[in-house]
Amino acid sequence: MTEFYSGVQKAFVSVDIIVFGFEDSKLKLLLGKRRMDPGRGEWSLYGGFVGAEESVDEAAHRVLFELTGLRDLYMKQVHTFGAVDRDPGERVISVAYCALINVKDYDHRLLEEHGVQWVELDKMPQLYSDHSDMVKRAITLLRRRINTEPLSFNLLPDLFTLTQLQHVYEAVLGEEIDKRNFRKRIKSIDFIEKTELIDKLTSKRGAALYRFNKRMYAEDPSFKL
Repeated sequence: MTEFYSGVQKAFVSVDIIVFGFEDSKLKLLLGKRRMDPGRGEWSLYGGFVGAEESVDEAAHRVLFELTGLRDLYMKQVHTFGAVDRDPGERVISVAYCALINVKDYDHRLLEEHGVQWVELDKMPQLYSDHSDMVKRAITLLRRRINTEPLSFNLLPDLFTLTQLQHVYEAVLGEEIDKRNFRKRIKSIDFIEKTELIDKLTSKRGAALYRFNKRMYAEDPSFKL
């Protein structure tokens, strides 16, 4: 500590991570019951305090890795929440981030370790403090960006059907999409490649599997669905 700012009231800085997954045509959240006071036992996002030797972004990446065991995930800063009375314990300012993962990549042993579970977005319970507002902000961000950034592929396995891709869009947007128009547009995008593989698990007749070509997208990132 130094002698600087000695007369200024101190505040804690935390990060809260809104982790979205996609399963059974539903958008889901990783939520858990708080294991600390204040708010012990209330539904909550997973978060942590920013360390003295790390930036806010570094803290967010650390907390996300602790929760998922995965690196190089899609993550964006959503908003800073700093209402004076947002935390009944202390003056806490929280920076919220949202992350997208493929549920199948998540090690389910971590669910028990961290006391979290996948909860369908439309069945989200009331959350601790302003965490519900954080989720709403994150959904708004995703809806604004899903047609101009290839966000949906972060929620899918490497190989996916067009039906699965459409269901991701519908889950994020919260509305049905015309199948014919959607497929026509998707098939015109160069970096969404059709493979020779067939999915016979989710489709009785067998559906073609597609993949996202990251290299091709990087060469021409102008994307709008």
